[in-house]
Amino acid sequence: MIGTTAPAKSRRYAFGRAFELACLLAISIGMLALAILLVDILVRGVGTLNWGFLTSFPSRFPNQAGILAALVGSIWLLFLTALFALPTGIAAAVWLEEISDRRNWLSRVIEVNIANLAGVPSIIYGLLGLGVFVRMLGLGRSILAGSLTMALLVLPIVIINTREALRAVPPSQREAAYALGATRSQVIWGVVLPAALPGILTGTILALSRAIGETAPLITIGALTFIAFLPTSAFDPFTVLPIQIFNWVSRPQKEFHALAASGIIILLVVLLSMNALAVILRDRARRKVQW
Repeated sequence: MIGTTAPAKSRRYAFGRAFELACLLAISIGMLALAILLVDILVRGVGTLNWGFLTSFPSRFPNQAGILAALVGSIWLLFLTALFALPTGIAAAVWLEEISDRRNWLSRVIEVNIANLAGVPSIIYGLLGLGVFVRMLGLGRSILAGSLTMALLVLPIVIINTREALRAVPPSQREAAYALGATRSQVIWGVVLPAALPGILTGTILALSRAIGETAPLITIGALTFIAFLPTSAFDPFTVLPIQIFNWVSRPQKEFHALAASGIIILLVVLLSMNALAVILRDRARRKVQW
């Protein structure tokens, strides 16, 4: 066998080293830009971030404006979106991965459509929600209409992440359960889902994190930008944190820009808390599976 010559080895090493440095430079630029944005937001928003900001309603006076209505609306939206999207997405993933015949034309059509829906722009889901939930079903500009729209948005993500978690379960565990006489439903509920639970939790929390940060679909269905009351049911009008932040940023007064920075800090805290919850639940589920 003819060995690689020394010049070829040196060129290959130099190319690999240059590619590694280019990747490192790209990551450094992105992290530097993110750090600058975070520092700018903290400098602008910390001064107006207080308890009164969290417990006050929006106002045309900056010193009286707060984020309570948007925060409660985001919690409502997140809860109902999870209620609609998670059971449906997990059940669809289990059916596609564990029950259906992959050679069946229906399964192939569903898989192709799920992959395509995951790449559809969010504004399209907003138009769909406007036509179906707001007008056809007569739900109006309510939290329920917004939650159903956001559930459609995150449903492909939940299905794809759940399927990946199910595929990560070793086939030997399924075969061992079948060898002990378990039925298909017992294998799915007792073996596959508990083993895939860490990955499912991570994927679903990330999907909900996207839902809480989306603005375009909610603006399309008519979510309000000024709410001076707390929603008490799923049929009430609502606003959410991203829309409230957008409203403040669009105003010319600098005081509202500081309020928008404070709102961004609250939104980041919510997102980081959700990600931390996902990590905690994943680690607990993983330890339970290993035990």
